[in-house]
Amino acid sequence: MTIEVSLLRPVYEDKEKAHHAGRVNAATRPRGFKNPWPSYDDSHGGFVAFLKCRFGRNRPRFAPVPGNREELVPVQPVDFSESKLGFKVTWLGHASFLVQCAPSAGAARGINILFDPVFSNRTSPVSFFGPKRYSPPPCTLAELVASVPIDLVLLSHNHYDHSDAVTLQYLYKERNKEIRFIAALGNGRWLRRIGIKAAQIHELDWWDAIEVRWNDELLMEKACLQVFCTPAQHTSRRGVFDRNQDLWCSFALQDVSSHKKVYFSGDTAYRSVPKNALSAKEEARYPCCPAFKQIGELLGPFDLAMLPIGLCSPRGFMSAVHCNAWDSLEIHEDIRSRRSVGMHWGTVRGFLSRYYEDVRDPPQRWRQAAQEKKYKWREREGSPTEEWEVGLLDVGESVSV
Repeated sequence: MTIEVSLLRPVYEDKEKAHHAGRVNAATRPRGFKNPWPSYDDSHGGFVAFLKCRFGRNRPRFAPVPGNREELVPVQPVDFSESKLGFKVTWLGHASFLVQCAPSAGAARGINILFDPVFSNRTSPVSFFGPKRYSPPPCTLAELVASVPIDLVLLSHNHYDHSDAVTLQYLYKERNKEIRFIAALGNGRWLRRIGIKAAQIHELDWWDAIEVRWNDELLMEKACLQVFCTPAQHTSRRGVFDRNQDLWCSFALQDVSSHKKVYFSGDTAYRSVPKNALSAKEEARYPCCPAFKQIGELLGPFDLAMLPIGLCSPRGFMSAVHCNAWDSLEIHEDIRSRRSVGMHWGTVRGFLSRYYEDVRDPPQRWRQAAQEKKYKWREREGSPTEEWEVGLLDVGESVSV
């Protein structure tokens, strides 16, 4: 079975396109992209600030990954069985998720989606240097493809810990003409360079929407899935000279049959904070990104959100592009999600996080933030019917909505 992808009317008519940079008129493609909100302030970021954080006298000591595997996120085998109703969401580590849709009426199976799949040992342009995994994937890529026919790959942005060329090439080779790659504007260039045909790449701007249906005479009358490309506060780069030439985004999905909705933030920030160790009251003085309330108003409420909670330290340097746990709970509220799970932790480290963030901190902070806001926490040993609002998944674990 193969899918057909068609463009829908944008969910919001953004005539200003304030996130487009270097655009001459509406008929030309932008030469780059930018974060158009006061919540993005990179004046306390940049290369000089990075050098100070990395090599300065005040840099903390290296925080090693614990040698005891039991102190890290558990990794369990994946249950590849299909979704019975709505969505089945499986965390594959870091920001990689398998999302399985329940079969629509008359279909032999549901549509299967991968978000930001990364299976390589390093998140780097080369295999011998760069950030290295300390938690393995819950399955091999070959096991995944043999067990679940992947129809869609959704890429939030082009950073190497979210867009792994080796993984994408393997998926394209194994699924051939049956797979489609969905990404924001500009990303088609590097996807084509790694060998993926243009006909199988769909580039979307913020607020664009697509409809997915089966390429079958008996099934084509009704769509199975709607995909919405939504804003995020981040940046892009794969090389030395291509900063912000490709757009970044988040995604919302709606299962047409059940009307269930899930949200994937990709990498994003919520507000820019100029200093480390400010109180919550002090941080609240800085503007937050308005895009998330807009997403909630236009597309919410969501049944489940996948939100980032790690690789966010040092706060003053990283806050313009990465959320911490408290930021993501603000997003949880803004988008009107009934439930949210943390991601972007437990798998790989960045060049700065190895000094500023113990790998065990993100889940602890996520739980602390949830408790402070009186959210019902998802207990690891809880029953499948347990009522919860915020929680974590083991690598390889699934949750259905």
